[in-house]
Amino acid sequence: MPEFPLPGGQEPIDAPFRRVLVTGATGLLGRAVYKEFRNHDWYTVGSGFSRARPRFEKCDLLDASAVKQMIQDFQPNVIVHCAAERRPDVVQNQTESATNLNVAASGTIAKESAGIFLIYISTDYVFDGCNPPYKEHDTPNPLNLYGKTKLEGEREVLRHNPGAVILRVPVLYGDVEKTAESAVTVLLDNVQDSSVPSTIDHCQQRFPTYVKDVARVCRLLSEKRFQDPSLRGIFHFSGKEQMTKYEIACAIADAFNLPSDHLRPLTEVPTDSGALRPQNAQLDCSRLEGLGIRHHTPFKIAITESLWPFLHDKRWRQTVFH
Repeated sequence: MPEFPLPGGQEPIDAPFRRVLVTGATGLLGRAVYKEFRNHDWYTVGSGFSRARPRFEKCDLLDASAVKQMIQDFQPNVIVHCAAERRPDVVQNQTESATNLNVAASGTIAKESAGIFLIYISTDYVFDGCNPPYKEHDTPNPLNLYGKTKLEGEREVLRHNPGAVILRVPVLYGDVEKTAESAVTVLLDNVQDSSVPSTIDHCQQRFPTYVKDVARVCRLLSEKRFQDPSLRGIFHFSGKEQMTKYEIACAIADAFNLPSDHLRPLTEVPTDSGALRPQNAQLDCSRLEGLGIRHHTPFKIAITESLWPFLHDKRWRQTVFH
């Protein structure tokens, strides 16, 4: 097996059956997946594009020859495909580039990963939110283009790599580089700016999910695949706590003992709110739980770990345990 040079000064290790490639390793989920595997003695390579160097391999996933070369050079046993355009409003406005990344690039990776265990990260937005909770075999009906591209990506992956796993997850949060990196953590800005009233959606039900928990699921699925080569298909994973964005903001305020009187619930979805979102796309996670994978970090603990560096009150930051 050829030696693959690892970015960031990692020393190559002898792990012929524990080699994982993480796409989108510079993103919110990708960073967590990369750390999870590396911290559990996997020989780990992450790929990115504009933010890749010096830590990760730079690879344009829209370049089929570059994708093929990266996979041939590294020879992974597992690929976790996190790279995507995951912002529904951006997908709506940048249709071609988003479709190329979410669909075409996923198909390319699936084609080049024959014989490799591939995990494709998908979304609860493949469902319309009218009849939750959703099982893996329920018929998708995405309301927005983002959901449609991710559903098409699922189909491309399974068409070219039938042994792959599709892992659908809802809105994610975790160790962000800036609060705007997640639709959950950005609500800290509303909470901390208490000088003016802030109106926040109190209609659509969400299940905020911690990226460290998702990363753990990816690792455990990969390790179980070594034991059971028949493991494949669609799985659901989700946080357990159901909240509207208004309730998420109030929970953030409570976690940091901040005032919430200025937060106002918006009980009607405005007509100009961008891409349509499902009312309640709750995922049934019983198939994954049947494998013994059921760990969920409580929201208050996870949001505290994620957001304490962004608090304006430096005294709180000095006393937090981390």
